Amino acid sequence: MRAFACPACGRLAPFESQSCPSCSTLLGLHLPSRTLVAIPDDEVVVDGVRWHRCVNWSWQCNWLVAEDSGSGQCAAGRLIRRRPESDDTIALEKLADASASLRQLLFQLLDLGLPVDSYRQRDGGLAFDLLSSRTSGQQVTIGHANGVITIDLAESLDAHREALRVRLREPYRTMLGHLRHEVGHYYENILVENGPLIDDCRVLFGDERASYSDAIARHYKFGAPEDWQQSFISEYATMHPWEDFAECFAHYLHITDTLATAAESGVMVRADLAAWAMRDDVAPRTSYHDADLDDILEDWQILSGVFNRVNRSMGKGDLYPFTIPQPVHEKLRFVHRVVTTAARTDG
Repeated sequence: MRAFACPACGRLAPFESQSCPSCSTLLGLHLPSRTLVAIPDDEVVVDGVRWHRCVNWSWQCNWLVAEDSGSGQCAAGRLIRRRPESDDTIALEKLADASASLRQLLFQLLDLGLPVDSYRQRDGGLAFDLLSSRTSGQQVTIGHANGVITIDLAESLDAHREALRVRLREPYRTMLGHLRHEVGHYYENILVENGPLIDDCRVLFGDERASYSDAIARHYKFGAPEDWQQSFISEYATMHPWEDFAECFAHYLHITDTLATAAESGVMVRADLAAWAMRDDVAPRTSYHDADLDDILEDWQILSGVFNRVNRSMGKGDLYPFTIPQPVHEKLRFVHRVVTTAARTDG
């Protein structure tokens, strides 16, 4: 989770802060500058534009909305196409939790320079249907179709999500993880398929034109191949080339966001102080846009090991309970290429 300096006192102000933990100054996130700004009188003028609190402030949203935006909702809120009914207070509480993860996702996508075109802007643009199978009485299937990402708000319930994680033998299952995975489908669709990168994608991930329905049936009947760890990041990634790409895309976001968080917190591993032999210091970066994928994974190998041991010191499981074999290394290299190419094009 990213963090900032309070503009009033300079102390730590977490990404989701509505006020400074140290001096109590009211704060709002100004997305164009990627900073928290002080908001006296519930509004602030930045670069000649007047900004107000998002209408979802009472649901813990701290993002600001430009006065001329035509909406009281922030950029993340405007991406939500469908949500629970206004009288479904239980689901709306879970919507607030899911929306916090959505804001974290959107901030990272924009930070990476990826295009974020809303469904309001064009057909096939990005949209989120955040619905609850627990309170709506209807089945809600997590997935992506033509820009629309559907999420079951029941995944915000710890007991529900953990039960599914155990039943499906997943080492990791979170709301943010779902969002990162599904947005991977979206970006494969708009940045890879029908473009110059598709042939290289098929070499690494397989032919996405293979029957998806057959792949689902086969996966849930027979499971993953016994040797899946040699070529895939997860069992789910073995199901179909689409899922392999989406899983790798999600892991790219996991890795780069965690490294950026460590970097802006001043975390580094010094070779002269480490208890084991290291050739060089490891200092993560807030951006790896101009770096090679090898640099990212070299930093990640050391930092994730440290974070895993910290978690174990608290009696918890590994922060990053995954192994990256060489074939996945190359798949992540392709994802890095997709992201950096899109950022250069969009910029």
